[in-house]
Amino acid sequence: MRDFKRLQLDPPAGISGAPCDNNIMPWNAVIFGPDGTRWDRWTFKLTLQFMEDYPNKPPTVRFISRMFHPNIYADGSICMDILQNQWSPIYDVVAILISIQSLLCVPNPNSPANSEAARLFSENKPEYNRKVHE
Repeated sequence: MRDFKRLQLDPPAGISGAPCDNNIMPWNAVIFGPDGTRWDRWTFKLTLQFMEDYPNKPPTVRFISRMFHPNIYADGSICMDILQNQWSPIYDVVAILISIQSLLCVPNPNSPANSEAARLFSENKPEYNRKVHE
């Protein structure tokens, strides 16, 4: 799979991922929180599940790590345009993981998966940061 080769040959900072065992459809990935952000020094585990119609359809991506974030549902699913209605076959695993890493630092409170996190992010950043670190 070209995605795996690209990720191994030129891994972006703070991102890793690989297929599980001998099956190329389920992947495990890790994203490290970007330096100098509220997520600094955090490690996040994710799963990616590819279907036969990839790259025409996006993989299903979920955080395994517990998250308090405006764009992360309680089950770990991610509310992000490129994983839904803005998907394009030009995206690959690297683009997905970089976008998720960016979303950690720049949430979109206008499209919340977690309404409490979105409200606190918009109205009370100190309380939001406290809940993030609980």
